[in-house]
Amino acid sequence: MTNTANIPLFSLKKEHSEFPRQRITSSRQAYEFIKRFYSDDIEIYESFFILLLNQGNFTIGFAKISQGGIAGTVVDTRMVAKIALESLAVNIILAHNHPSGNLNPSAQDKALTERITNGLKLLDINVADHIILTAESYFSFRDEGII
Repeated sequence: MTNTANIPLFSLKKEHSEFPRQRITSSRQAYEFIKRFYSDDIEIYESFFILLLNQGNFTIGFAKISQGGIAGTVVDTRMVAKIALESLAVNIILAHNHPSGNLNPSAQDKALTERITNGLKLLDINVADHIILTAESYFSFRDEGII
């Protein structure tokens, strides 16, 4: 018996946003840029984004990877890799908010960062930083020597 169901066509789709192209050279710049992805929901539920950068650290795009509840969100490393590869990013910055206002990375945050960093390293994609943000401030894995 032959299955005659059609299979999906996967393609890279690029949509324009209101965010201008910008060179990111510090964690402060990354925080200010990424903070604009959140609106009034930054203190309500946790969301995970990636900021995609080219060789010169200019922004080439961003993607929302997941949105969860008040205490966490699930991040699939394969989805991060897929988007980073399709966008031809050389560097990426991981970012998520802590609705609680606590900027300290959890053990899960550290393990996720390591897992994504190691996975993307195989693809020659560098994780430049992981920013945890709140409405008022941020924590940089790079600045703290965790990456």
